[in-house]
Amino acid sequence: MHDIRAIRENPQAFDAALSRRGDAPVSQDLLALDEARRAKILAAETAQAEQNKASKDVGAAKGRGDEAEFERLRALVSEKKAEVARMQAEAKELDAQLTDQLARIANLPAEDVPDGSDEADNVEVNRWGTPRDFAFQPREHYEIAGVAQGMDFETAAKTSGSRFVNLSKGVARIHRALAQFMLDTHVDRNGLTETATPVLVRDEAMYGTDKLPKFGDDSYQTTNGWWLIPTSEVTLTYSVAGEMLEEAALPIRMTAHTVCFRSEAGSAGKDTAGMLRQHQFEKVEMVSITHPDHSDEEQKRMLRCAEGLLEALGIPYRTVVLCTGDMGFGARRTYDIEAWLPGQSAYREISSVSTTGDFQARRMNARFRPEGGGKPQFVHTLNGSGLAVGRCLIAVLENGQNEDGTVTLPDVLAPYLGGKLTLGADGQLA
Repeated sequence: MHDIRAIRENPQAFDAALSRRGDAPVSQDLLALDEARRAKILAAETAQAEQNKASKDVGAAKGRGDEAEFERLRALVSEKKAEVARMQAEAKELDAQLTDQLARIANLPAEDVPDGSDEADNVEVNRWGTPRDFAFQPREHYEIAGVAQGMDFETAAKTSGSRFVNLSKGVARIHRALAQFMLDTHVDRNGLTETATPVLVRDEAMYGTDKLPKFGDDSYQTTNGWWLIPTSEVTLTYSVAGEMLEEAALPIRMTAHTVCFRSEAGSAGKDTAGMLRQHQFEKVEMVSITHPDHSDEEQKRMLRCAEGLLEALGIPYRTVVLCTGDMGFGARRTYDIEAWLPGQSAYREISSVSTTGDFQARRMNARFRPEGGGKPQFVHTLNGSGLAVGRCLIAVLENGQNEDGTVTLPDVLAPYLGGKLTLGADGQLA
């Protein structure tokens, strides 16, 4: 959510920042609506003052026996009361319109975000690891013999439709082990607080984390109004909604492993093979609530947390900063981490780490009280995948595959797999 006062102060700068995203200027329309809203508020306040004065005069007229003046003033009070109610209702409607328009405008990009129109303009900032030189043509994950034994798309389609999968045997255990490895690393090494959250949320939580009203089609809603979370960013971030935090409590760093749901409304025809793009998937999320002065530093720390997981798993990756035209709606800066998938001979996104500044905090009224006193300030919120479990599974399987259909697994998973680090061609761990 944007601050209309900041737009009033420098509308040209606001429009210029939006234009970097490829969005049309909107400040003129916003300020016209804001002016009409403020005019109605002022008119209502003026009429209210006139009503109050007339109410006092009614008593005076009654006391001196001036019946005609009494009746005139009583009629005036009634007229002003109706006028105040009408103007307040009109002001409330204009305020709702302004709030709705502000809620549909994307966050402004940070100054250091590269300009660009799409993913081709993203800028690589880091690369780790060397892709393995295979002595055979590497397969995509679902084509590996041992994986195919435990990755069943047909049965999932029978029960749920396309873009679902049933995991079994060793593949299911590796998937579970990866999630546990991520959580343990975040808690034990990265200092995040593990949190178990609901996967059903109300409108307010989706709105406060900028998923509504603009992106309702991208998520699933139950018949009684709950939303299935697209990521636990929603539940973790919204946990501070309406709160007045103490500065000393910041930063708040949380992590959660949840099932996530996305309709993939805009992805028709994309990644239809395998489990790269699913309606239901699992993710370990990171969320930080910080002081505004520390949010940029916090984003870099979160990025290293996610990168460190891939390094521990031995997965080559590259990190890019997204250009203005490729960033998500609520982000002011986003880093994507892309894991190397030898089956596709390409780097594919496995994590996004974003800072929203105070964009979400304004929507959900999350503030903190400065230690030295002074006016309360909005917190900054950040979120990042640490990591997408299914996509990490794909990366582990494809990078560890062998010509005979087996898969050699990363050493760090040994404690979670009973010491078994080979997925056999029969789908079992050995």
